[in-house]
Amino acid sequence: MTPSTAALKVAVVGPTHPFKGGVAAHTTTLAHELADAGHDVTLVSWSHLYPSRLYPGEQAVPAGAPDVEPFPRTVRALSWARPDTWVRTGRRLRGFDVIVVVHVIPAVVPAHLALLRAAGAGRRATTAATERRDRPRTVVIAHNVMPHEPHPGDRTLVQQLLERVDSVLVHHDDQARLAHELHAPRVSVTDLPPHLPGGPPVERPPHDGPPRLLALGLVRDYKGVDLLMDALAEVPGPTLTVAGEMWGTSGQRVKELSHDPRLRDRVEVHGGYVPADRLAPLLADHDVLALTYRTATASQNALLAQEHGLAVLASDVGTFGTQVRDGVDGLLVPPADREALVAALRRLAEPGFADKLRAEVRPPDLSGPWARYVGTIEALASVEPAAEPDPDREGAPGAPRSPAALAGHVGRRALSAARGVVAASRPGVDLAPADLPEWVRASDVLADAADADEAKAFARRLGLPRAADPIAAWAALGALAAIVRVRDDGRRSAVIVDESGGRSPLSRWARAIGFEPVELELTGHRSSVEVLDVDTASLDVIVRLHPGGCDAEDVDEAMSQASWALKSGGLLCLTLPIGPATAEGALGNAEVRGVLARAHDLGFVLVGDLDGDITGRMREAGGAANRDDAAYGLLRLTLRRR
Repeated sequence: MTPSTAALKVAVVGPTHPFKGGVAAHTTTLAHELADAGHDVTLVSWSHLYPSRLYPGEQAVPAGAPDVEPFPRTVRALSWARPDTWVRTGRRLRGFDVIVVVHVIPAVVPAHLALLRAAGAGRRATTAATERRDRPRTVVIAHNVMPHEPHPGDRTLVQQLLERVDSVLVHHDDQARLAHELHAPRVSVTDLPPHLPGGPPVERPPHDGPPRLLALGLVRDYKGVDLLMDALAEVPGPTLTVAGEMWGTSGQRVKELSHDPRLRDRVEVHGGYVPADRLAPLLADHDVLALTYRTATASQNALLAQEHGLAVLASDVGTFGTQVRDGVDGLLVPPADREALVAALRRLAEPGFADKLRAEVRPPDLSGPWARYVGTIEALASVEPAAEPDPDREGAPGAPRSPAALAGHVGRRALSAARGVVAASRPGVDLAPADLPEWVRASDVLADAADADEAKAFARRLGLPRAADPIAAWAALGALAAIVRVRDDGRRSAVIVDESGGRSPLSRWARAIGFEPVELELTGHRSSVEVLDVDTASLDVIVRLHPGGCDAEDVDEAMSQASWALKSGGLLCLTLPIGPATAEGALGNAEVRGVLARAHDLGFVLVGDLDGDITGRMREAGGAANRDDAAYGLLRLTLRRR
């Protein structure tokens, strides 16, 4: 089975209505978006989800009103208290192309593992009736890799899940690092798309008094509502509404603070869940949404505020720093910084300042992020399964590995990330520089489909794993040749960071010949150097190849990051689209010369341009554009750090 992104049979396993909260809304919206993209989707949910000791509040939406439109093909087959439902449901998913598991808390991991095993899915599935290459692909969407308030044993449970699936999708760079530490074989980082409950905005009633702040949602310690109230007591004027369920000691603390004489008549506490049909009127009665979290990963609350025309006061944690324009449509403060929070509230108290922020608020894009999100899941679903763990091999996930094996190659903060994604099988292909003919160049231009087909066929003759895309095979073959020729010490010890995405065969090929690549799939203008937080001069190779290669907007950033992360002699391998000026996103000869000049300024030299006429081959590629057998133009650049 090779899933086609045109028609995947997808099971989304996660909470939905009548369960409440952002995760249930996201899961339901994801099912709708995948179905709208043409896939055959079943939403597999729960009749009984969390045990009451882990979720002391009411789990279901009050009065039965859904937060978002329910998905029509939903089966509520799973029960926390019935392990037999985990196995029975998993068996029914054996014929699916991909199983998307929504991970929130570690307590549900045993159910997810049992379901995947019964479905013949996951990297350690042993179901005899399911051949490894025919099993469903497994993608975990980790809203929080680890819970905000962890318990003993949580880390072990989450690691058992992540090291057994093919791919993990997270919404923040910090979560990507944590997933790598817990042995996820492949991690994709993409922004959390909006799944906003409550419908469209309603008309705002007139208001000319002090700014009205709103703290919305479940009151828990990490959300820092108590920090906001403590600071507000120092700033006369602004008012605050706290609307949400009060949990444990955090809820009790908020109630106690509301009785502070300095907050009398300025703070209202409305305990209980806010149903979707009350959200729009509640937001319309306020000016600023307060998100003074102590910690966060990804949240849509800032987007919810912007959709309803509110400014945002937020801690600079998680995604808030990218969603809020500080001083323009909101204010950002360091987390748990009382003085900074007091100063921000004083600014909001200035006459007209909150209105000035609100005037700059722009509604968020509600469709584009979902298109990218669904595309990421489609890409992960079409990737070859990750290699099976080999517990006998030193460095395999779960096996002991000496820190000295990687010391000196990756910075201290990236060491654990690299350790978690080492090669999972013994080298299967003996490849030496002499096995690679001269026509496989480190830097080259692809203009003819026949060249891509030949590269793919040659890789198979070498014994490398199959590659579905000839163009991706052409891009990876040249990069692999450069690594073997330039950065191999005979022990395959070079540290390779591959941010090409799962459709590129580079990481699979590198593992097949004995390297241990760190594999990341990134969206937006992210860099693996930033995500892994590597030290200066700590990496041997960074690759970003087709189909996840660079474009005109991010090539300079990629080179800049690599210029300080690579060791002297380290390699940066990139692919860039090239073509005439009329081709959208393609670089012409002048732009490529500019890239090469910038690379020289950053301390790079071009590798593998054997005849010294790469621009001539670019002109040939441009001339091939009208040929029936022409591939689109692609430039592979291999740059060596001086």
